[in-house]
Amino acid sequence: MTNNDLSKAFPQEIKLNDDHKVQLRLMDSGDRDAVLAFARSLNEEDLLFLRLDITQEDVVDEWIANLESGRTTTIVALDDGELVGYASVHQNPAPWTRRVGEIRVNVGSNYRGKGLGKNLTSKIFDAARTLGLKKLMANMTSDQHGAQAAFRRIGFMPEALLADYVEDRNGLSRDLVIMSYDVDGLSNQMDEPLAV
Repeated sequence: MTNNDLSKAFPQEIKLNDDHKVQLRLMDSGDRDAVLAFARSLNEEDLLFLRLDITQEDVVDEWIANLESGRTTTIVALDDGELVGYASVHQNPAPWTRRVGEIRVNVGSNYRGKGLGKNLTSKIFDAARTLGLKKLMANMTSDQHGAQAAFRRIGFMPEALLADYVEDRNGLSRDLVIMSYDVDGLSNQMDEPLAV
């Protein structure tokens, strides 16, 4: 399956817990500036834990190249045209991991606690199924306790702890926690949005 198969499901409008409506659609190259604006609006704490520095143009350009090659699928959430969150699943091109996807979810601070993260996560899980992925991975630092708890609540299990594996934006080394989930057992009944 491809992103073309997913495009039949989008765009769509969802209602958040406060009855506010946002539009979900697949990200494309035209979203470059919106992604940069979203990333640059995040506070330092949010930026500290991003796997990639999406405030940088070359990083967003690489993201778009991955979209165009089919290695990444991203669903963006828009409120009156402003990007307010996203969920991505990234596939590694190595043949031995072609059925594994890494998910990344990020929601703007004004939209947290309203169900947007939960909706985006559910939609990216559906996308992973459509793409034929069998296992999802999520990486985070060991001090992101809230993110780990949120992933555990929806069934992710810790797979590994890699000591001093990542360096944050301030140059401090941190442990990396790798969590995984078997897609075939995935449930759409999640209790809480992810805070990653």
